[in-house]
Amino acid sequence: MSAVGGVGGATGIDRVMALRAQILERNQALQRANTSAGAPSGATETKPASFAATMEDALKSVNEGQAKAGELSAAYERGETIDIAKVMLARQQASVGFEATLQVRNKLLSAYKDIMSMPV
Repeated sequence: MSAVGGVGGATGIDRVMALRAQILERNQALQRANTSAGAPSGATETKPASFAATMEDALKSVNEGQAKAGELSAAYERGETIDIAKVMLARQQASVGFEATLQVRNKLLSAYKDIMSMPV
């Protein structure tokens, strides 16, 4: 009878143990990578961003996406060698970003109206 499911003798067990050690090493490397990527380097504690700063960053991101889509569209229209799929993807991402921003604005306006109509 073989020792481990078809792997016979001491060499088979050594091989299994070596594979196990490799798997454990890779898991430890991944855990180290995840913990180092999750924590900002050099900073022990970060202050939470304000709502205004978060909104400003989001609007800048949407604006950059629309500018990128416009540049890609213009480059494609000029006849530069740009993949049409890349152009359409950038335009779709810009459209989705704009629609999301519009929905956030609508929700904020609705919340503002609800707060203003509350009795004091």
